[in-house]
Amino acid sequence: MARLKQATATSAGGVVVRFEAGIPQFVAGRRKEIRTWTLPKGTPHPGESTEETALREVAEETGLEVRIVEPLESISYSFTQRGARIHKTVFYYLMRHTGGDLAGHDHEFDEVRWFDLADAGGVLTFPTERGLVDLAAERVAAGAVGSGDGAEASGGAAEATGGTAGPGS
Repeated sequence: MARLKQATATSAGGVVVRFEAGIPQFVAGRRKEIRTWTLPKGTPHPGESTEETALREVAEETGLEVRIVEPLESISYSFTQRGARIHKTVFYYLMRHTGGDLAGHDHEFDEVRWFDLADAGGVLTFPTERGLVDLAAERVAAGAVGSGDGAEASGGAAEATGGTAGPGS
């Protein structure tokens, strides 16, 4: 039996937070073809920092304008693709919504929506991402993001759909 080739990969993304009627919410995207709700993330361009990647990928995948508040934990996992065992690390940041509209999301997600932070356990597919949103909720409760006014309170459509499923990031 042949051993799989080993490789590493890196991505970056964010837990984007806004406040709607004083309730903290986060954004997630649905990939219909693999039936998952996940946080926005993606692969860096050459020379890009993890922060730059996270900001770009969140903007592309959600249609939102955001700013980084602080780093969160990274998530590591392994998977097999095209005959290689890939160990992937995803760096996440707590982000504050500053503008944009979910209707502007790209093809990576079929649907992008806001959800109450408290509902992450029933929304997100992967336990590691649910834990990350729980951590973000703790930081929000401690005042890391603020109470929200302006763009974060009005933030575009509560739900936007369209596009076609793309490959995972």
